Amino acid sequence: MDINELRGIHSLLVMAVFLGIIWWAYSAHRKKANDEAAQLPFDDEEVEKRTLEQEKMEKKQ
Repeated sequence: MDINELRGIHSLLVMAVFLGIIWWAYSAHRKKANDEAAQLPFDDEEVEKRTLEQEKMEKKQ
């Protein structure tokens, strides 16, 4: 077994891991978690409150 065979095995292993991660990320049982994560930037009401408070503080200064 020479270095080129090891490189080939390594490439196949890395490709298999990559495809496994892609399969896991886009599988049907992850849909709910992915949808929730996609909505996180829009669900944060605290950010809006902090932004308004910062604007008020800047106007006072």
